[in-house]
Amino acid sequence: MYQYLALTSVGIEPLLADELTNLGAQTVVQKPEGVYFQGDLSLGYHVCLWSRLASRVMLKLGEGSCGNKDELYKSAMSVEWSEHFQSENTFAIDFVGKSEEIRNSQFGGLTVKDAVVDHFRDRGLIRPSVDKTATDITFQARLLKGEVCFYLDFSGRSLFRRGYRKDSGAAPLKENLAAALVTRSGWLTDTSKPLVDPMCGSGTLLIEAVSMAFKQAPSLNKKQWGFSYWQGHDDELYQAQLLDAKQKTASFKPDHDIKVFGLDLDSRVLKTAQQNARLANFAHHIDFQCTDASKMTNRYEQAGTILFNPPYGERIGDLPELVETFAALGQVFKQQFADWRVAVFTASTELLSLLKLASFKRYKLKNGPLDCQLALYNLDEKQLSKGGSSGEQAFAEQDSAFANRLKKNIKQLKKWVKKEEIACYRVYDADIPEYNAAIDIYNDHLVIQEYAAPANIPEDKTAKRIQEVIYWAPKVLGIETSKVSLKMRRKQKGSNQYQRVATEQRTMIVEEYGAKLIVNIWDYLDTGLFLDHRKTRQIVASKARNKNVLNLFAYTGSVSLQVALHGASAVTTVDMSNTYLNWAKENFALNNLDGNQYEFVQADCLQWLKQAKDNFDLIFIDPPTFSNSKRMDNTFDVQRDHVAVITDALNCLSEGGEIIFTNNKRNFKMDFDQIETLGLVAKNISDQTRDMDFKRNVHIHNSWSIKRK
Repeated sequence: MYQYLALTSVGIEPLLADELTNLGAQTVVQKPEGVYFQGDLSLGYHVCLWSRLASRVMLKLGEGSCGNKDELYKSAMSVEWSEHFQSENTFAIDFVGKSEEIRNSQFGGLTVKDAVVDHFRDRGLIRPSVDKTATDITFQARLLKGEVCFYLDFSGRSLFRRGYRKDSGAAPLKENLAAALVTRSGWLTDTSKPLVDPMCGSGTLLIEAVSMAFKQAPSLNKKQWGFSYWQGHDDELYQAQLLDAKQKTASFKPDHDIKVFGLDLDSRVLKTAQQNARLANFAHHIDFQCTDASKMTNRYEQAGTILFNPPYGERIGDLPELVETFAALGQVFKQQFADWRVAVFTASTELLSLLKLASFKRYKLKNGPLDCQLALYNLDEKQLSKGGSSGEQAFAEQDSAFANRLKKNIKQLKKWVKKEEIACYRVYDADIPEYNAAIDIYNDHLVIQEYAAPANIPEDKTAKRIQEVIYWAPKVLGIETSKVSLKMRRKQKGSNQYQRVATEQRTMIVEEYGAKLIVNIWDYLDTGLFLDHRKTRQIVASKARNKNVLNLFAYTGSVSLQVALHGASAVTTVDMSNTYLNWAKENFALNNLDGNQYEFVQADCLQWLKQAKDNFDLIFIDPPTFSNSKRMDNTFDVQRDHVAVITDALNCLSEGGEIIFTNNKRNFKMDFDQIETLGLVAKNISDQTRDMDFKRNVHIHNSWSIKRK
């Protein structure tokens, strides 16, 4: 009798325990790390061929104490490794777990590896080679509560891979997780009823569902097994199990038609799903249709199950469209799918409230590193009585303080925007504290920046409010949801002010008072253009004609660009980031500005300023509030260090020159005593530098004109 351990994803363990029992396993014990069971070698092969829910099946070889490295080594030496594989076979060791003495998996794995090769050497055998990429046989050591167990990776890695999925969408489900979701949805109790996935992606849920309905052995086509080079492998016994699995799979004929339906808005992904269905030999049983989930209609002859896994997690760019879709889906379900079962699997559980349905069961699972839930709903008479006439029922416009405020704001800004011919501007900036977001328009696109909510506000309330913002902003402003970019802005403690949030690598061109500028509203928290400094740029530019101008902490060079266009004789642009400096160069090239009078310097601005030898007539300084970039020798705090920066700037300021100093620190206080000691006069020009769309936010930035007395 062998002892086995079946591994799977978090949340699937109860289903896996039931599956193993049904497959004939004995002494089945479910634990957090997996499901333990016993059986003979024939059962091990049987489980490998038939389990849909396991990701790996391990066979126990030995165990021992593991209080420290020496005990681990001794325990590993107690295993007769040469009875399990031969010297000419390559091997690998996976180590799972840690303790105070064994602090990382690499250390534990090396210790076990040393014991394995020493075992062969002590018996006068050739030392086997380690190969983690093309290994013949893999072992796993699992450390738990001071004890270590050694296993043969019996099935081999990725047991969940069926072989039909050549391509997948952006965030595919593993096949064993898909099988678990199908099981939990309840559809398998009557597979004559329709199963619909309105966001089917690459089709994994549907393909798994059909395969389960046809009672197929999922791993019939697996070519590489973990036991292939194991010396205890009985190929005759395995071939018998394989033949039996093939015969049972081929002979099963359901007594009813099985038809499932996949919908997706992305025609390219749908082609992938169709290809995967063909490879799985289920193309005739899956009906794919390219359509928007929120526009789905009940074209099915009887009530069934709707099961889907919407985009979520890192795919946050999809959220604006998902909010609108979910708000509409709740109404579609109520109006057209009476008596159906709905099952939604998502990490963005706050979206579920938009359905306006009451779930009767929720299961917690993991999809990779993401905490997820599978929510089940029965569209019975009680649910349908909560209905409404449109998707807007989820957020009643007349009751939305946010929607009303946004309408008021855009009405006030309309004439000003038209008169100034401004393409990029702010329409809302946390005007109502409960709706803690900033909303900017860039041409015909919308950027919603969600600020971190105060700690005393529950997460579910925060999520509902941002959903309301996402839902109403594009509607009130007349912008397509596909042109909405959502960003999460957090206070950056001890880090750089610019953070990458996506990798779309898309840009767009906007215009500001005759200047063309490249912005990226998708990839970074900041877009490449600080809208609150629009007026500041014009004030600096108006002073620049025939002057030598220095722009420090230049970011993407928008100030440099404006002064160059306004006739500066020379412009020096300094920033630590090559990314943003290259962006500044592209802005200049876009405006046909070229020549030796435009210099771009990649350097730590603070250090560069101390060594600057040129004299500048106009110096613009817009430092971060705080920075401890790895490229800097020390940290920088604008409140603490602003006098030092101004002192260094003074050394390269020409007679009669001017420093424009600005920053975004709330409640910043200029040290007038120190400034006076330097023989300078600092004049607060903050009110002059705030344009109409930032009049409300007096703390958005503060600006100073500094000159010699």
